[in-house]
Amino acid sequence: MSHDHHDHTHHPEASKNIQVAFLLNLFFTIVEIIGGLLTNSMAVLSNAIHDLGDCLSLGLAWYFQKVAKKGSDTSYSYGYKRFSLLGAVINSIVLVTGSVIILTVAIPRILNPETTKTGGMIAFAVLGVLVNGAAVFRLKKGDSINERVVSLHLLEDVLGWTAVLIGSIVMRFVNIPVLDPIMSVGIACFVLYNAINNVRQSLRIILQGIPSKINTEEITRQLKLMDGIEAIHDLHIWSEDGTYHVLTVHVVLNESIQLDKLAELKILIRKSLKEKGIQHATIEFESKNEECVFENCGE
Repeated sequence: MSHDHHDHTHHPEASKNIQVAFLLNLFFTIVEIIGGLLTNSMAVLSNAIHDLGDCLSLGLAWYFQKVAKKGSDTSYSYGYKRFSLLGAVINSIVLVTGSVIILTVAIPRILNPETTKTGGMIAFAVLGVLVNGAAVFRLKKGDSINERVVSLHLLEDVLGWTAVLIGSIVMRFVNIPVLDPIMSVGIACFVLYNAINNVRQSLRIILQGIPSKINTEEITRQLKLMDGIEAIHDLHIWSEDGTYHVLTVHVVLNESIQLDKLAELKILIRKSLKEKGIQHATIEFESKNEECVFENCGE
């Protein structure tokens, strides 16, 4: 049996990036809660609740990203990479909960709109775009699923504050206070949709679904074209954290091969798998007449 022992690729900047985003968000959340109360704006308070959830999300992401750097040990043989995914799941659930809270408060306000202080709303909206935009810029180059989820949260904040900015400018000149809770509902629905999608993607990884960009039929076809390979079976592919993909496979040889030739074949297989996005491969070679004792041994 052959094992691909390449070191896991870590994300050394991920924790630092998330830390900076966390501190920015924490500061601004405190500011905007005060601002929402002072301006009597449901839209500002909606974003405040959302950002409060993001603060919790960022804090968890920061912690789990640090845990995910740990290598394999006697408790977790593949290392702790999947802990960053746990952070992403919790983050998404927090956003779903926050969005539902916002909807339950904002919808009654549509029926009974209240006057808001548009000048203050405009000021907080501009500040919101700048602060969250800075955090998104910090995270945009991250490649871990944790950074992508957190970056999506902050990008949603930027879009939300942009909507508040436009809406508050309109209300500054036209007396339509109902626009404030309508914006709040729109922001909440947008966040809810994306958060549910994040949960779905994260659960797929946790349940060891095949990564969406990996084509198992193409991998099987390409391996079977190699000289010396009779058949491919018992192929399994999953992802550790959305970026680090793992494969196990049984390779049936059409004839007996000497060890030095077998080593060359292993190198070719690993190279082919690397090109398909597989970072860690475990390969078991079998003869044509050898009986496979595992399930799913058919081609």
